[in-house]
Amino acid sequence: MSGEATILHADLDAFYASVEQRDDPRLRDRPVLVGGGVVLAASYQAKARGVRSGMGGAQARRLCPDAVVVPPRMSAYSAASRKVFEIFRQTTPLVEGLSIDEAFLDVGGLRRLAGPPAGIAARLRRTVSEEVGLPITVGVARTKFLAKVASGVAKPDGLLVVPPDGELTFLHPLPVERLWGVGPVTAEKLRAHRIRTVGDVARLGEATLISLLGGGAGRHLHALAHNRDPRTVQVGRRRGSMGAQHALARTGHQPAELDAILAGLVDRVTRRMRAAARTGRTITLRLRYADYTRATRSRTLAKATADTVTVLRTARTLLRVALPEIDRRGVTLIGVAVGNLGDGHVQLPLSWQPDPAADLDAAMDAVRERFGSAAVTRAALLNHDTGPEMPMLPEL
Repeated sequence: MSGEATILHADLDAFYASVEQRDDPRLRDRPVLVGGGVVLAASYQAKARGVRSGMGGAQARRLCPDAVVVPPRMSAYSAASRKVFEIFRQTTPLVEGLSIDEAFLDVGGLRRLAGPPAGIAARLRRTVSEEVGLPITVGVARTKFLAKVASGVAKPDGLLVVPPDGELTFLHPLPVERLWGVGPVTAEKLRAHRIRTVGDVARLGEATLISLLGGGAGRHLHALAHNRDPRTVQVGRRRGSMGAQHALARTGHQPAELDAILAGLVDRVTRRMRAAARTGRTITLRLRYADYTRATRSRTLAKATADTVTVLRTARTLLRVALPEIDRRGVTLIGVAVGNLGDGHVQLPLSWQPDPAADLDAAMDAVRERFGSAAVTRAALLNHDTGPEMPMLPEL
């Protein structure tokens, strides 16, 4: 690991809402909510009133009655993301995209050509503002973990450099929630033992953390609390999974409605997989309950596949198992992902037989390719809004 702070974490601020404010001058400096039934994104003016992503629209409007609600425009967000990532790659060839609106950049080899990392980060922010018209926050540090923490502290529209000799001075006063992997449940468990800050975690021995949280989590948090993170910026790494998700209003949802939404999500995911010539083995159902806690259920298949029927059958099994908990706690988000992705090479049987499911997938893909993704859909989806397709980073 380099002894200099050369890793940048660049994160667009309130991305969807910022694009809307950029494109419509009437929305600037006003509280903006993207999405009506469920908030997909909130401007910082709305966040100041307590609104957050994933919140039900009715609750958000009670907190911020003067908010302007706009429908999502995924094509606009994807276009803005592409322009920003072009600027990232013009800055340095070492770019690791994390999502549509954030990335790590390694500028360690650019000092002689472009100056110190702090100056590179400042120019990057200025270029994104001038050429794309969006605010972006950048954290600069020696490790990926600390760079991401720095950008979170610097938001919105800020720049924060953490020098190597001031890492722990900066990190230790922060709340434990700043540590990767500390969600509400882990934070509550730590606070029950009067562990409130990163410094409190650092002062505990690794064995004590393991006894509280288990082996993996205990070692992980002990390392982060001392800013031990050996990971480098990874370029050209193909995604290990593909997924799609849909946010839901807080009101009750019948199993048939959830099944229809799940079918639409599986259609999207498997279509992307076939277009990218990828197959996968692990199907994961992702849920966010009405209390904002999350859960996942997964199953690994014997053979890799991109067949819609196979993936949907497995996803439906996972959903059936989860229905009692959904009925008890409510659900505000449902998602599906296929992991353990390979390059689409599937072992063929010794004796060939026609595969109606694969033929149907091919026919559906051809129709959608020619006439658009909405040209053909499932009958079960005709009376259900499956929501906008969430943009994803392109395959590398």
